[in-house]
Amino acid sequence: MALRSMLFVPADSERKLAKGLGSPADALILDLEDAVAPAHKAAARGSATAFIAEHAARLQTQLYVRINPLDSGLAMQDLAAVVVPGLAGIMLPKTHSADDIRRIAFCLDALEARAGIAPGTVRIVPVATETAQAMLTMASYTRDVPRLAGITWGAEDLSAAIGAISNRDADGSLSPLYTLANSMCLCAAASAGVPAIDTLYTDFRDAAGLAASCAVSRRRGFAGRIAIHPDQVAVINEAFSPSEAELAHARRVVEAFAAQPDAGTVGLDGAMLDMPHLKQARRTLGLEG
Repeated sequence: MALRSMLFVPADSERKLAKGLGSPADALILDLEDAVAPAHKAAARGSATAFIAEHAARLQTQLYVRINPLDSGLAMQDLAAVVVPGLAGIMLPKTHSADDIRRIAFCLDALEARAGIAPGTVRIVPVATETAQAMLTMASYTRDVPRLAGITWGAEDLSAAIGAISNRDADGSLSPLYTLANSMCLCAAASAGVPAIDTLYTDFRDAAGLAASCAVSRRRGFAGRIAIHPDQVAVINEAFSPSEAELAHARRVVEAFAAQPDAGTVGLDGAMLDMPHLKQARRTLGLEG
């Protein structure tokens, strides 16, 4: 299923959980990590589990849980609580490499069996650039990494990890390390054969800025984006959905190649198109990943 928009909801806030029920987001991320104070972790865990059990069956929105990092000492408690029927996936923060995904996958094998869930149901979206080690192991994401539903990235924790005062230069643009993290997320996702999900846009009141940023993100190859406020979801969904003009052009490209099945290149509107153009057109039409 598509992951154009993934909306974070603190799992310890009944009000925000209730508001999330009406969201058009492709996925809600019930957050047990940064949005929850240490004293409230256990309560948030119980709230997330109850929310999934009560609402998953009637929602079209996928339900994910962002658990605490593997080295926090809380991740296994989180998993043991929230792997219940209706859970679509886990977001794993502060991963160091794809080996962390494999470790979680082994745990999910057992927890799915305990819960009576079909094997492989619960997918994983790692936040793949939040530690210094992670930046040096992005090549570990390949097609044999189990359960991946997508890969996303983050700049805030990475700047804290390396001791940076800010992740932006004086002109407001991302510093080189973070533009590299953005690009490495794209490459890792392509290597693993899953969508790349762009990181959050912090100013949730700036809809125009978010739309412009999403347009750039989509051109670069991202398939969706994290949202931190319900008002961001509609903007993100529109930005990461092909327009009618794009769909029409993609159909014409596919039809042009279908009319000449033995041709490696075809002409369309005065331009020569080859196999990468056909692949992109098919992806626009949802005919391939």
